[in-house]
Amino acid sequence: MKKLIEQRDSKAEELNSLVVEMEDMSEGEDFDKKLERSNELLSEIKELDEKISDGEEMRKTLKEVEESRSELGVDEEVINDTPVEVNEPDLYREGGEHSFFTDAYRAQFLGDSKAQKRLNDHQSHESRDIGTSALTGMVVPQYLLNDYAPIARAGTGFYNAVPKRDLPEFGNQIQISRITTGSEAAAQATENSAVQETNIDDTLLTVNVNTIAGQQDVSKQLLERGGGPGVDVESVIFGDLAAAYYSKLDEYLFSGTGANGQPLGLIQVGGIGTVTYTDASPTVAELMPKIADLLQGVNSDRFAPASAILMHPRRWGFITAGVDGNSRPLVLPAGNAPSNAQGVGEAAAYGNVVGSLMGVPVITDANVQTNTGAGNNEDLIYAVKMDDLILWESPLFQAKFEETNAGSLTTKIVVYGYAAFGSGRYPAGISYIGGTGNVTPTF
Repeated sequence: MKKLIEQRDSKAEELNSLVVEMEDMSEGEDFDKKLERSNELLSEIKELDEKISDGEEMRKTLKEVEESRSELGVDEEVINDTPVEVNEPDLYREGGEHSFFTDAYRAQFLGDSKAQKRLNDHQSHESRDIGTSALTGMVVPQYLLNDYAPIARAGTGFYNAVPKRDLPEFGNQIQISRITTGSEAAAQATENSAVQETNIDDTLLTVNVNTIAGQQDVSKQLLERGGGPGVDVESVIFGDLAAAYYSKLDEYLFSGTGANGQPLGLIQVGGIGTVTYTDASPTVAELMPKIADLLQGVNSDRFAPASAILMHPRRWGFITAGVDGNSRPLVLPAGNAPSNAQGVGEAAAYGNVVGSLMGVPVITDANVQTNTGAGNNEDLIYAVKMDDLILWESPLFQAKFEETNAGSLTTKIVVYGYAAFGSGRYPAGISYIGGTGNVTPTF
């Protein structure tokens, strides 16, 4: 009560000062601001007055009860052994004056002190003989809204590792120069003879700006009446749409066609390296030389090392399960300080860097294709020089449209963003393993 009164007095003092200032002012922008603030203060003071009044009323009631008990000589230690039957109707009942859900909403979001008092009284009401286990269907379920389970998505392991740039503010294309013919140098045959001259030339690489978006039509009732303490339904929906956006963008970075509004994914870039692993009974020991071949291909053609190996979690699981001829694992946890291991890492890790093979970091991503090959059951293993790639992107935009379906009390929630993936800057910096050796693994 003391704090409420102090808040009310402080706001009243501020309001009084504003009124004094406004008496000598003429109309204008400054006057309008002070008037707007004065109206806000007046509303806040009225709300505090109501709360103080309710508190005074409760204090008065408690005082009257205390005086009545004193007059009747009721002692706190006196226990009446005579059973008393009380026939008091439930506060929240069918046909009752108040609704549990209405009071919960008003108490939480409108600060209704009377609704909160009714909820407190309901919580403190004690019933005899039976408990919630007897009539579970009649107890208001306490849903753990803070612990709701969002849908599982593949995630963004590859997206997280790709170098990013801010998307230019205007335009639907980004054009960058790729040097396709470089200068040459050679020994001069004789003194004063012509030296080597090769004209440098480039090819224009055009990268389209793509739009990725998702939407939900949501009833006003769900937005305004759904959720609960600490849970905002609107934020849950926006969060789910944002997760869908980034997961789909990550998928396109691997397999986007470059057409129909999709970015050009790694697999669609012309001139990338390939390694074929054909094996009717694949083993990890037989796969390892193919990975070495994959890495040397980038070294040989790009003249620089691959900085990451990208694979599906099922392939990483297959690799971590592999053993040598003496049943010793080929990939061991880093904490075991392994010696002569083909790789190190954790079998139960996902996304970002889960380990390394032949000294190259491994990133797992469930958006890696698993439907390639004649049987549509082969996955791919990529080796990539990551800093050859550039992803230009805008911030993620969130929008709400109240008027679109206003006649149906429907709100449209939209999430969208713009992205341009420069996957074709250095095709030689991308290589992959495909073939029957990469069919669905068995353990």
